[in-house]
Amino acid sequence: MQTLFNQLVYFAFFQCLLLLGVFLFSKKNRRNINAFLAILIITLFLGLSGRVLYAAGVFGGNWRLNSLSEWAAMLFGTTLYLFTRSSLQNRKLKTNDLLHYVPSIGYMLFILIYFVLANDVVISNRIQTGELKRAIWACHAVGLVVNITYWGMSLKVLLDFKRQIKNELSYTIKTNFFKYLHVIMGIGFLIWLTLYIISLFGYDMIERDARPSIWMAMAFVVLFITYYGMISPEVYRIQQLETIQKYAQSKLSNADLDAMKKQLDQLMEEKKPYLNNRLLKAELADMLGTSNPELARLLNENIGMNFFEYVNYYRIKEFVALARTEKAQHLTFYGLAQEAGFNSKTTFNKSFKKLMGVSPSEYFNNQKITS
Repeated sequence: MQTLFNQLVYFAFFQCLLLLGVFLFSKKNRRNINAFLAILIITLFLGLSGRVLYAAGVFGGNWRLNSLSEWAAMLFGTTLYLFTRSSLQNRKLKTNDLLHYVPSIGYMLFILIYFVLANDVVISNRIQTGELKRAIWACHAVGLVVNITYWGMSLKVLLDFKRQIKNELSYTIKTNFFKYLHVIMGIGFLIWLTLYIISLFGYDMIERDARPSIWMAMAFVVLFITYYGMISPEVYRIQQLETIQKYAQSKLSNADLDAMKKQLDQLMEEKKPYLNNRLLKAELADMLGTSNPELARLLNENIGMNFFEYVNYYRIKEFVALARTEKAQHLTFYGLAQEAGFNSKTTFNKSFKKLMGVSPSEYFNNQKITS
């Protein structure tokens, strides 16, 4: 088991080197890849390098090499937050962003002075008095608080983004990379928290034996990033939509909104813009001859749907109509859904069930029974 663990760590370590080589030495990638992704890879590289050097017996297998992992672990939550925010909100690296690393830098300096630079005699005295254990508990507590706080902030950015795009897009975009990255990081922090609580109850041996799971978590994050880099590299460059203006200052009266609703309904019935499976709210507003914020107000206040729901409502109507034509003899339900403007089978099924209360197959089976 130990051999397998070491092999996984070594593989992830060299994978970090490969990724850094691709990101840093390719002019095209340096220009396009999110800077915080590179920082995350460097952080993982530092965390794994301590374990690799220690296992390889470098510097006599000095235990202080493991402190590199302590340094890296402190950076995970902060870097995850900045990476998610910059990717989904299209924010480039700014000097002010580095202020988020102040707690991590302070933590690193303390680790360096207190653990790494202290000689063996001092360390031995601290062990005997129990001071070293208390210092370790304090360091882990700080690390957990900072990391979990930033992980929560990052998760909020992701959830806000997913809510916002439903007011701007009529289709779904892939955010699985960020979702799964948060899940993996969250599991890692949960393991860390569990080990910390175990150590507080005096079960130091269990905590010590389980500690390699932290390096395992680092290795899995590296492999996860590499996997997505191969199958879907564009996720590293997801850009947020343009800033949406508030419509609170809209001057349209209720009568204006009612008239606009009739125009919109007529537009949807006659020109069927919803058949465009990449339709944007800004495009529909332009077709209606109004502004994006005014259309947002109409949808939310007068119609009671967000843009995503409204467009998919018409797509469902189109799908039901198509299912009763000869096309249904040659196409699957999803094939018909694509004809109606859907670009995702999952979105189609969810939208249909939300509107109709049943799945497409159940709906048409019920129709046959009724007829």
